[in-house]
Amino acid sequence: MDRQDYNKAEGAVEKAKWTVNDYADRAKEYIREQKEKNTEPTQEGWMERAKENVSDAWESTKDAVSDVWEKTKDAAVDAQAEVKKATN
Repeated sequence: MDRQDYNKAEGAVEKAKWTVNDYADRAKEYIREQKEKNTEPTQEGWMERAKENVSDAWESTKDAVSDVWEKTKDAAVDAQAEVKKATN
């Protein structure tokens, strides 16, 4: 398996991580947006926004991890075939 595949999966995971400061900045952004719309910012609204972001990040992570899994599995099958070929 290629190191590039591992890097892709790792990159997806890094995108998925939010630090405390990221949460604070995104919460402030949500509050500003709601005030600009003359709408009351709510905890429920913020939680829905956070949930959407986590969901998007999960999809990216899941796709990258799935690709790595398939390539690892294929590499294992290929290695197994080479061992059989060499021992026969």
